[in-house]
Amino acid sequence: MKIKKLKAGFIGIGGVAATHLKILKKHKSVDIISVCDIAEVNAVRAAEEIGARAYTDADDMLEKETLDVVFLCVPPFAHKDLEQEIVRKGIHLMVEKPVGLNMKEVYAKQEVIRKSGVICATGYCLRYLDTVQKAKEYLAGKEIAMVRGYYLSSFVETPWYRTMSKSGGQLVEQATHIVDLIRYLNGDFKKVYANMALRVSEDIENIDIPDVSSVNFTFENGAIGHLDCSFTQKDHRMGVELLGKNFRVMIDGTKLTIFENDNVVTYSSEVDFYEEQDNAFIEAILTGRTENILSDYTNGLKTLEATLAANESQKTDNVIPITKTGS
Repeated sequence: MKIKKLKAGFIGIGGVAATHLKILKKHKSVDIISVCDIAEVNAVRAAEEIGARAYTDADDMLEKETLDVVFLCVPPFAHKDLEQEIVRKGIHLMVEKPVGLNMKEVYAKQEVIRKSGVICATGYCLRYLDTVQKAKEYLAGKEIAMVRGYYLSSFVETPWYRTMSKSGGQLVEQATHIVDLIRYLNGDFKKVYANMALRVSEDIENIDIPDVSSVNFTFENGAIGHLDCSFTQKDHRMGVELLGKNFRVMIDGTKLTIFENDNVVTYSSEVDFYEEQDNAFIEAILTGRTENILSDYTNGLKTLEATLAANESQKTDNVIPITKTGS
């Protein structure tokens, strides 16, 4: 008997969308039937590779195609009302991070998604690492005193990335993964204070985002911590450390090391975290069971709120409390 496949569409096929496309092309329960990108040559090329239909207008695709699921992989500034249009049609939705740049708009989207009843996930893929799961299991019930995070990389050449009004800067667009990982392992932020500067990258044309950022925060559970990020480095490093009395949990890239008294244990990841994420999302749609989705839209909203609060702190030189203000 032929198994019915989910009909999938993509809006935005650059960057991380290529990873999702590669995974879903081989998924036995998914048929990618349409792709959309404002760059027609890219849309046509991707469509030809997977045997799908190509579009350059998302509204046109949503009107003409009968879809079960959409992967929304557009830059932060380009979301517009796409989430609302998608879920109002009863289409399940994967939204890549960050979920927006304006909290009032994101809260409005959250309400529409909630009322629609569709399954919505957000692309915080690091949660799906087997090593992160081991860390979370180890930390259960332990009192964390301090959290240290870092995201150090090279500059992204994509034109919109260098513009604050389009990307939100490196913290919002990239280091958001570490912010989310910190939230996942230690809990929500209470207050945020940030220092950011454009120190050594002024030669980049049209740049107005900081190339170095340092963010201090306190947590609801009483712990304190900080996160540093920069795109001044040729290599790529990211990670987080969580410290308590006589123990330290360190995630460096995808590797986990647990220090407890005089014992040291290291674990290497054995999974493709993007594949784990996408498989959990598709399985949730097929079964109606969402417990294996580790980041829904509300979670994406909370992580965005923390990063935008840091940007606000830099702008105002104030400590910013993390509260639902809708603004």
